[in-house]
Amino acid sequence: MSLDKSFIDLIANIVGTGGCLTDKADIEPYLKEERGLFYGKTPLVVRPSSTDAVSAVVKICAETGIEIVPQGGNTGLCGGSIPATDGSQIILALGRMNKVREIDPTNFTITVDAGCILADVQAAADEAGCLFPLSLGAEGSCQIGGNLATNAGGINVLRYGNTRDLVLGLEVVLPDGRIWNGLRALEKDNTGYALKQLFVGSEGTLGIITGAVLKLFPKPVGTETAFCALSTLDDVTRLLNKARALSGDSVTAFELIPRFGIEICAKHIDGVSDPLGHPHDWYTLIEFSTSRPDADLRTGFEGLLEIALEEGIINDAVIAESEAQRESLWRIRESLPEAQKNEGGSIKHDVSVPVSRVPEFITRAMAAVCEAFPGVRPCPFGHVGDGNVHFNITQPETVSRDIYLAKWASMNRIVHDIVMEMNGSISAEHGIGRLKVKEMEHYKDTVELDLMKALKSAIDPRRTMNPGKVVS
Repeated sequence: MSLDKSFIDLIANIVGTGGCLTDKADIEPYLKEERGLFYGKTPLVVRPSSTDAVSAVVKICAETGIEIVPQGGNTGLCGGSIPATDGSQIILALGRMNKVREIDPTNFTITVDAGCILADVQAAADEAGCLFPLSLGAEGSCQIGGNLATNAGGINVLRYGNTRDLVLGLEVVLPDGRIWNGLRALEKDNTGYALKQLFVGSEGTLGIITGAVLKLFPKPVGTETAFCALSTLDDVTRLLNKARALSGDSVTAFELIPRFGIEICAKHIDGVSDPLGHPHDWYTLIEFSTSRPDADLRTGFEGLLEIALEEGIINDAVIAESEAQRESLWRIRESLPEAQKNEGGSIKHDVSVPVSRVPEFITRAMAAVCEAFPGVRPCPFGHVGDGNVHFNITQPETVSRDIYLAKWASMNRIVHDIVMEMNGSISAEHGIGRLKVKEMEHYKDTVELDLMKALKSAIDPRRTMNPGKVVS
């Protein structure tokens, strides 16, 4: 598709010449999804620097029928920010809208532009003596608007909740160009429908988030981290329950790592090695934190591990004695996705089941995929403390990457059928995007799908806002 020059000139008058990208080389970085599963085309990337500019651009597109794909840091894993392949859509990128508008440490809130990098939001909160707890692997490049649009999860959900739980108010440009100003820094606002929750997790299909009021928390002054070897996979929930009970629910993170994950990280990631002397089948990375200066976190932490050893829940453990050691332990968990890339093709599943059934799910799913595709190497890991398992399956060493990845749909059916039998979810934190639209339609109840489609039709009747994502 080639846009009329008058349309491009009209947009350029709104956002400035530097806010319109039409050169192929400039556009290229916006067209490819993180994992390389989706690649799109567009004649124009629009980069507004204000909410009013976003509103003006969207209004023109609504009047002319031009479809818009909102994009933040483009770190998503389901193709939600990638345009169609026919070049009929434009990208509206929010990276120039990157200001912290206000910090209120007394109210424990921060108000930010949607294009703020997550790490910058964390740093601004820290400078104000507070904590913004959302933390994930892409935090150095993902943008808070994208985090909100996908309801991102990360490592601290067990303690602080998903992104949905961290937002008090939103500013949104609607598909017709109107601006909804819901930037209320209130813990309690019971005046009708919670409109902000319509847009959190909607992946830009109902409007473009341009600003947000986010919750802050007291900054932790004490942290303890341990890397533990489990006796059996079934002991993961026993250890989690004891950790929560004995710590006064101070568990910030509780991550599961398989032996295969340790091996590939040590093999492919510089500076990573096995923290324990002997190999074990399963490991957990546990972290406690507190904002109480007088809290003796270490004593309680050591007490937990002693009890777990005595009861045979864990076989071994190492406690980080410095920030450098803590970072080295976390490096194992954070390096897992990169290490997997070096082992060949990986069919990935971002699923959740009730925490109590995590061991059962992993056991059943591993047996099922190994029976269906002999030689595959399952690598289930992740935020087991909130029931979210990244059930990734690495290709057999004797099979080519392309042949293996062609089995993605059949592997999905095996894994997702088990998830749904357990009343789980086929997308725990990555969203639907383009990748899982048909998969969601396969599993969701008709009433639920009808409600979603009714919302889409009511708010975006012309279907110009990120079409083809989430709902078909």
